[in-house]
Amino acid sequence: MSEPTRIPAPEGVAPAAQYSHVVTGAGRFVAVSGQVALDGEGRLVGDGDAAAQARQVFENLRRCLAAAGADFGDVVKLTYFVTDMAHMPAIRAARAAHIPDDRLPAATAVQVAGLVRPEFLMEVEAFAVVAG
Repeated sequence: MSEPTRIPAPEGVAPAAQYSHVVTGAGRFVAVSGQVALDGEGRLVGDGDAAAQARQVFENLRRCLAAAGADFGDVVKLTYFVTDMAHMPAIRAARAAHIPDDRLPAATAVQVAGLVRPEFLMEVEAFAVVAG
C-alpha cells in the first residue's frame, strides 16, 4: 500500500508546527464523525479531565478507523473542536501516542462555545484515504 504524501511546508507558506499543511493520496475516502469521550457503554470518560477525554477520543477514532479498514497512518485530516484551547496540549499528547511527528495529517483546531453535552471538553473528526 502506498501511504499519503505529507507536505508540511509548501513553498512560500510558513512551516507548520503541529500538523502538515497538505496531505494527499489516492484510494478510498473514509470520513469519521466527530468522536467524544464516551466508552463503549456510552459512559463519559474523564469528567473535567482533558487528558483522559483526549485518550478516549483517540481510542474511539482508532476503533472507527479500524472498522473501515483504516488506521492512523491513513489519516489525512483531523479537525479538533475544543471548549478551551488550553486542552490542546492534552490532545497533542493523545495524538502523539497514535501518530508520529513525521506522519502528521493536515489539521484545524476550533474553539467552540459548547458541544452537544456540556461535560464534553472536545470532539475530534478524522478523514482518511486508504490506498488500494
